[in-house]
Amino acid sequence: MANTYSRINIQVVFAVKYRRRQIVEEIREEVQKYMTGIIQKRGHKVLAIYCMPDHCHIFIGLSPSQSISDLVRDVKGKSSKWINEKNGNKTFRWQGGFGAFSYSNDQQKRVIDYILNQKEHHARKSFEKEYRRMLERAAIEYDEKYLFEELQ
Repeated sequence: MANTYSRINIQVVFAVKYRRRQIVEEIREEVQKYMTGIIQKRGHKVLAIYCMPDHCHIFIGLSPSQSISDLVRDVKGKSSKWINEKNGNKTFRWQGGFGAFSYSNDQQKRVIDYILNQKEHHARKSFEKEYRRMLERAAIEYDEKYLFEELQ
């Protein structure tokens, strides 16, 4: 083939370390814009993003030029550094690991709506329950003891 064509829609979910509620409303939009910039500079497209105080959902049109692991490492590393510098907060960290879930084009609108309505969604369901359900729906096996980092 003479060229590369792809459409890879991935929802990425990751949590603040120990699920601390550190992404306060006053910085949420700035954090989302910063993360969007990181993703776009690497040639990917942000389809939807929403950060709750203790976790973040990003729906990405992934370019085949970079692995999802490398992209998430970049987003988490650069955004945590930026949050700490911007807000004088030296304690912000993302939890290790992430969830990545693929979706077909006909599911795109539903996933975007779901992500953009996180605030309402979490008024009814905790992040922990939501994440377990996402893993189960995707038939991803997991060990409960490695699912969330607990405060020592």
